[in-house]
Parts: sequence; structure tokens; C-alpha cells
Amino acid sequence: TVFNDRHFSCENCDGCVSGGFDSATSQIVLCQNNIRHQSHMNRVVTHELIHAFDHCRAHVDWFKNVKHLACSEIRAANLSGDCTLMNEIARFKFGLKGHHQTCVRDRAIRSILAVRKISKETAEKAVDEVFDACFNDLEPFGRIPHSKTDAKRAFRDFQNRDRYNANL
Repeated sequence: TVFNDRHFSCENCDGCVSGGFDSATSQIVLCQNNIRHQSHMNRVVTHELIHAFDHCRAHVDWFKNVKHLACSEIRAANLSGDCTLMNEIARFKFGLKGHHQTCVRDRAIRSILAVRKISKETAEKAVDEVFDACFNDLEPFGRIPHSKTDAKRAFRDFQNRDRYNANL
């Protein structure tokens, strides 16, 4: 059931999906049966809010342009904490050089395949074609918030964003 007066909806979901963004209603769905910890919910909410941000800012064509979807999935995986070292260790997937980028790429592909009936090769191609530009788009944070300290710095930067220009 969709309640149009709510921006967040907690529902039971199939499979191992943790959440989603419904562009038709601009609603974030949290899968209450698949989220067990506060830290997981924080990542899911952040991930889905990145999609909501992209929906408003970039006018994403979610259903006709797989590159748009790929870009938003790359950004969400990059900025939400999905690919922190601790999460990757918990998944028994970790490395040193370039691992964050590898994780973001893999999670973006998985997310696309979860919502689109396309081949893995098509998803990989879409992700690879937009990866560099989308991985380096750090809005609205301005940085990859790897930790609570980074998140606090990003918020402080946001609060001070107009100080520099006001002094010119």
C-alpha cells in the first residue's frame, strides 16, 4: 500500500532487498523485514536519499535510460557507506589498492540487476561508461563520508559554504 502523504514507508519486502526509491511518489521504502541494525538502516536511508537527490537535481529517467540509473547507483554506493572497509570485511571482500572503486562498481551492477531485467553485460557496460564522472560527483556531501568524522566535516563544510564567497 502506498501512502502519498508519507515520504518514508516501512514495508515487508521480498528477497534480500533493503530499500528502494519510488520515483512516481518520491517515496523511500525501507524493508523492515530485511533491516536488522541501526547502522544498516542509516546506510539504506542515505543510499535512497542519494537517489531522491538525483531525481530532483538531475531529472533521472529511471526506466528508459540505464546510464541514468547506473550513475545514481554508483553515487549511492559511493556516498552511503555501502563500501566502507568494515562492511567489506563483514562480507569477506576486501583489498587495498582501488578496492573502494571496485566495491562501488560491483554494488552498482548488483543494484541495477535487482531492478531491471537486463543482462549482466548490459549493466556492466552502462556502469563502466559513466563510472568516472559519477564516482567523482560527490554532491551533496562534497566528500566521501567514510566515517562519522567525515560526515561531520561535510556538514560543517555545508554550513560554511557561503562564507568564502561572501568575503570576496
